[in-house]
Amino acid sequence: MAMRFSVFFMLLLLSCSSVFSQHSVARDWNEEMLHAIRNDFARPTVHARNLFHGAIAMYDAWAIFNDTATPVLLGNTFQGFSVAYDPLPMPSNPDEATHEVMSYALYRLMQHRFKDSPGADEIFVDINQRMASYGYNLFVTSTDYSDGSYAKLGNYLASQIIAFGLQDGSNEENDYASIFYAPVNPPLILEVYDEIDHINPDRWQPLAFASFIDQSGNIIPGGIPNFLSPEWGQVAPFALDPDDLEILNNGFNSYVYNDPGAPPTIQDSPANGLTDAYKWHFALVSAWSSHLDPSDPVRIDISPANLGNLDPADWPETFSEYQDFYDFTEGGALSQGHDVNPVTGLPYAPQMIKRSDYARVLAEFWADGPDSETPPGHWFVIANYVSDDPLLEKRFGGEGPILSDLEWDVKLYVTLGGAMHDSAVTTWGIKGYYDYVRPISALRYMAAKGQSTDPSLPGFDPHGLPLVPGLIELIEAGDPLAADGNIGKVKVRAWKGPDYIEDPTTDIAGVDWILATRWWPYQRGTFVTPPFAGYVSGHSTFSRAAAEVLTFVTGDPFFPGGMGTFEVEQDTFLFFEKGPSE
Repeated sequence: MAMRFSVFFMLLLLSCSSVFSQHSVARDWNEEMLHAIRNDFARPTVHARNLFHGAIAMYDAWAIFNDTATPVLLGNTFQGFSVAYDPLPMPSNPDEATHEVMSYALYRLMQHRFKDSPGADEIFVDINQRMASYGYNLFVTSTDYSDGSYAKLGNYLASQIIAFGLQDGSNEENDYASIFYAPVNPPLILEVYDEIDHINPDRWQPLAFASFIDQSGNIIPGGIPNFLSPEWGQVAPFALDPDDLEILNNGFNSYVYNDPGAPPTIQDSPANGLTDAYKWHFALVSAWSSHLDPSDPVRIDISPANLGNLDPADWPETFSEYQDFYDFTEGGALSQGHDVNPVTGLPYAPQMIKRSDYARVLAEFWADGPDSETPPGHWFVIANYVSDDPLLEKRFGGEGPILSDLEWDVKLYVTLGGAMHDSAVTTWGIKGYYDYVRPISALRYMAAKGQSTDPSLPGFDPHGLPLVPGLIELIEAGDPLAADGNIGKVKVRAWKGPDYIEDPTTDIAGVDWILATRWWPYQRGTFVTPPFAGYVSGHSTFSRAAAEVLTFVTGDPFFPGGMGTFEVEQDTFLFFEKGPSE
């Protein structure tokens, strides 16, 4: 039995294989790039950049043989980097010339970018086979295209993109390592369940694992993953406005575009901790964890009739507005939904499914598990899904003539790639500067402190967790958790965690009362949470930017036909535990 998620222009279309066998050369190489990302380390910043630089290679290989297009790099200065280009005569068959230039450029760029990847052998076999399928000679390595060779021109284009990348602020030559950032908190040792009441609760905390496995399934030596890309704000962007850049210092110079302001910091609550935005926010995360049990009978409508269509003017800005916007107990947020499918004129059919299944699928889908192309790559998969739909007319911006598949793809990819790269530059610049705590550290810290609701009750502390009946409570005598001196400590009703899963194909952790100091996010115990600060959300930034780009490129905020689908098979889709249940 399959659960079908029908969505409009926001969610869940990934990993859909194309029904078409013929694609443009740009699409072929985009698929190769996505395959390489799935076999590399899970680094959304790095791969947003790879997708963007690959898209530049595609666009320039097409633009140099187009009468009206202007290349990004060739013959131009981009972000202060100048690239010489002596144009070749217009070929008799521009498409064939573009095919060859693009193929050599992407091949050489990928050879360089993925040479140290854990999946390098598989990646290189694939791209070698791709070149062989085109009949191209892999031993043409010269970049001197003065003899008119399209292969050598492709090599030259790749060499210039590589040279640009070695001076763009990413520190690629040192495997993108940060230079100045250092965490202020000691690592949280996950295996021993230390009560972490001694950390700075507003700052990011590293995690210490016996064995850390990243989101792509790669074992990382050392057991304490570093903060990923805290200095990424200094990487050369695509279209970010220099007037929006500030250089701020929180231990090192951070390049911050579009500074959103500081996130909530923990307050000393004299009583009723839920009036503190920090405590309310993280308590909500714990409360929503109680929705992750498949035995929970609550069902929700996940169709476009019930989701989305919220005017940006109605988005929350103040703490009180956030409290009204999100349903603390039942989950979800204010949403108008859509009265009708704008293409068919008919109402969207309801899709009533278990809240627990929807929440777990959403969590795993966006968690970038093994074989993931990371969030920037997710949106390229979505874009390809849209491009493959027979209902789509490939008119740029929804107007003008229908474009060839090649022209459509190169314009789509460079626009989307630039947006994904700029999203990473902006978001990780903010993450590095504010260095904000993630839920596992915040919740365990507050739980170790006690409760912040009532000074007359046991365990009161101004930094404690707020008590919420049925969700966050004190352990009393006679409680199943009362042993081992736990009376007076805080418990939460939440997902029980990876300790309860031995075989994820058969086991379900479920939801129950647990010590709040043992709270886990819904994730694998060998990964737990992404190794970077929680503020601001990368997923949200990537997704909003991509949705705007696809709306702009297609001229329509909806999927072709008014709806896209993503099917999730019962008991097989989930990776962390068995499920979904329907």
